[in-house]
Amino acid sequence: MATYKELVAQKKALEAQLEDVRANEISDVLERIRAWMEEYGLSIDDIEGKRRRGRPAGSGGAKAVTQKEPLPPKYLDPKTGKTWSGRGRAPAWLGKRPERFLIQE
Repeated sequence: MATYKELVAQKKALEAQLEDVRANEISDVLERIRAWMEEYGLSIDDIEGKRRRGRPAGSGGAKAVTQKEPLPPKYLDPKTGKTWSGRGRAPAWLGKRPERFLIQE
């Protein structure tokens, strides 16, 4: 059985071999890419494309905001004349019995 030091030495030798093989393969790949770019008349801008932030248009992200008509008020504070449509956070003036402030249609 190999000792710890022997295994560490083997590991270092394998890592060095990996780096050499990777460097050789990368140079071959880069040469092929350059040849294809020249063959097809491509530039780096063609490969990278336009960089944009966020999602591409029409990808189902945020919907376009359309102007909606405000809802008619359902509640009225007779003292101040303030109204509330019943949507969103309830105003403090409604209290515990909001039916008192309902607007009669």
